[in-house]
Amino acid sequence: MDILLTFLLTFLLAAPLGLLIARLYASPASRFTAGLLRLCGVNAASGMNWRQYGAALLGTNAVLGVVAYLTLVTQGALPLNPDRIGDMRWDTALHTAASFITNTNQQHYSGQSGLSYLSQLIAIVTLQFVTPAAGMAALFAVLRGLRGQANVGNYYLDVTRALGTLLPASLLLAALLTSQGVPSTFSGAKTATLLQPQQVEGQAEPVTTQTIPVGPVAAMVAIKQLGTNGGGWYGPNSSVPLENPTPLSNLASMVSLILFPVSLVIASGVFLNRRRFGAALLGVMSVTSAALITGAVLAERQPNAALLGLAAPGGNMEGKEVRLGTDATALWASLTTQTSNGSVSGMHDSLNPLGGLVPQLGMFLNDVYGGIGVGMINMLVFVILTVFIAGLMVGRTPELFGRKIEVREIKLASLLILLQPALVLGFTAVTLAAPALSGTSNPGFHGLSQVLYEYNSAYANNGSGFEGLGDNTPWWNVTCAAVLILARFLPILAPLAIAGLLATKKAAPETSGTLRVDTPVFAGMLLGVMVLLQLLNFAPALVLGPVAEQLSLTQPAGAGTPAAAAPATVPAPGPDPVPATPPSPLTGAAR
Repeated sequence: MDILLTFLLTFLLAAPLGLLIARLYASPASRFTAGLLRLCGVNAASGMNWRQYGAALLGTNAVLGVVAYLTLVTQGALPLNPDRIGDMRWDTALHTAASFITNTNQQHYSGQSGLSYLSQLIAIVTLQFVTPAAGMAALFAVLRGLRGQANVGNYYLDVTRALGTLLPASLLLAALLTSQGVPSTFSGAKTATLLQPQQVEGQAEPVTTQTIPVGPVAAMVAIKQLGTNGGGWYGPNSSVPLENPTPLSNLASMVSLILFPVSLVIASGVFLNRRRFGAALLGVMSVTSAALITGAVLAERQPNAALLGLAAPGGNMEGKEVRLGTDATALWASLTTQTSNGSVSGMHDSLNPLGGLVPQLGMFLNDVYGGIGVGMINMLVFVILTVFIAGLMVGRTPELFGRKIEVREIKLASLLILLQPALVLGFTAVTLAAPALSGTSNPGFHGLSQVLYEYNSAYANNGSGFEGLGDNTPWWNVTCAAVLILARFLPILAPLAIAGLLATKKAAPETSGTLRVDTPVFAGMLLGVMVLLQLLNFAPALVLGPVAEQLSLTQPAGAGTPAAAAPATVPAPGPDPVPATPPSPLTGAAR
């Protein structure tokens, strides 16, 4: 029922929202929007070619990144800091700024103990609005190029349009979450008296109070879900009752994970005036989504593989909230990695090996609904490659919407497909070759999965992680920041260039011999190309990681391999920012 209700509500809301977004981007700027942009020195009627559009996108994101970084490294001296949290370390601030300007929200800190309210609002929540808006804007620029428009739009106008849809949706969701008990306040942390004193290791006297961080949490959670941002106000994310207190808040959050990505697929078909094409792509995404969800749910209904076959009622409950159970947690884990969201309602590091394989697959594909705007852009790259392969098979020059796909377009698309394994597998190999750098919590097959997941999450603009990893170190912060930036902007700029090149070509009339891209046959071939290409890229790494781990844990007693039998040693985690207030049970270790 969790799964059925989530998708029923999503599609009921996505259909009208998609039509609204398509109409918004097909219409001229309203007087209010044009006047607002004029105050900022922007002429809303002025169009851009793909190069100008890309330069505007890069320039604005660079400025936002610098502002975010400076805010984080000076937050101790800035206002709105009632808990007196100190400045963030340079490498953590670099990673955080890179993470949030790329719509990734990969966190190497615990939000409630590492950030002031001002940092949360300026460096986090502001970017959680602007970065998905930039992705949505880039999608419609690409679609205009595919329609044959050399003028792909005005970047500033397109971002403003996107904000016009994200803001009201976030206000509604924030109000709903607040009504369910999610904190929404600027007051400092609360202190509660424990019903029973607790003895804490290293302290002579038992602890009688608990510090509970609060803040404007509901506003941040609303846009983190709707904007495919992920991250969390609290380190343990949406598994914390303060972020996700009730069944209604859980359902609303899961719907929000995929609402805008699904809407944008529908909007793309309408905007191109090719609704059957949009329906075909949505069908491919939905079939893939169903397969991934089924795999995750079935894997987590099994006992925890690390407990040597000891059965437990309810399946693998390690790392999960009892109030949510295995099915809802597995559904969330699958949906959050099908999109580039990355928020979690359970600890992915505690998933069964094959359960942890599913999020990896969702991020490797990176277009099963995907992030706002970029998910559909990634799917269009696979469409171009499928059209090219189909053209080779039937001996025809490949065409998309009547425009020939030639050498330059295929080179750009092919380089994009190779970029992901180059960055993800390359950095994974270097990190594993120098074990002192990795900080993994497991020396066996799971250790490989932890490292692979971290870079995979960074590339896919996802942000979730196998949090046994001690990732708040200069190595992880700097290398992940590099992956974050390259993996965000190159996969936007290259398709934008492809669309700009196609727009300059004369469209040939479609005939009976034209390859149709809106048929079930093409949809099936597209699905095959997606799966085969990504399996060829990543199957060896997955076999050495989660598949090998599953096999090693399910062997009969006495048949274990040395890697499986090796004792797990947990290195000291990377230093997290230390709050000035007394420690909370929600900080640091809960991640």
